[in-house]
Amino acid sequence: MQIADAQREVRLVFLGGFVGTAVSSGLWLLSAASSTWGSPRRGIVLLVLGGALIFPLTQLLLRVMGRRASLSPDNPMGQLAMQVAFTIPFNLLVVGGATLYRLNWFFPACMIVVGTHYLPFVFLYGMWQFAVLGALLVAGGVTIGLSVPGSFSAGGWITTVILLVFAFVGRAAAIAEQKRQAV
Repeated sequence: MQIADAQREVRLVFLGGFVGTAVSSGLWLLSAASSTWGSPRRGIVLLVLGGALIFPLTQLLLRVMGRRASLSPDNPMGQLAMQVAFTIPFNLLVVGGATLYRLNWFFPACMIVVGTHYLPFVFLYGMWQFAVLGALLVAGGVTIGLSVPGSFSAGGWITTVILLVFAFVGRAAAIAEQKRQAV
């Protein structure tokens, strides 16, 4: 399988990242809301533990939508996707250290980790839009961490919006590609 064909399959099966990014946005929304109207601890636990559910929920929603939820066995991008996914739990150690140092760095640190996690998606999906998403999250995390020291949940709310916008950006790109292929 050629790289371009493997990337095309990733884009089409996962709708340009729409479902996974929308699920992630929903998780960040729950975490930010729990942090704002509950406690920082509740928001942290929701985001950290809920993160493990993103891929299974993505697959479930794809199936509910009547779509295929996995790549073909000969697509090598499936292995790359799994490797990229495991960067987040390993980097949560860094988030933990930052949070222990300053509680309000939890969401900014998570933004940086998730933003860097999206950078390999540029190759995985063959979509430059993920570079913009990654850059926005990393820059947002650094900016909030350094400039908004008094707010615990600001990064959670901002990430919710950024992820939701990019879910629809990815969806639009995938739908446009499907239409081009149909012609």
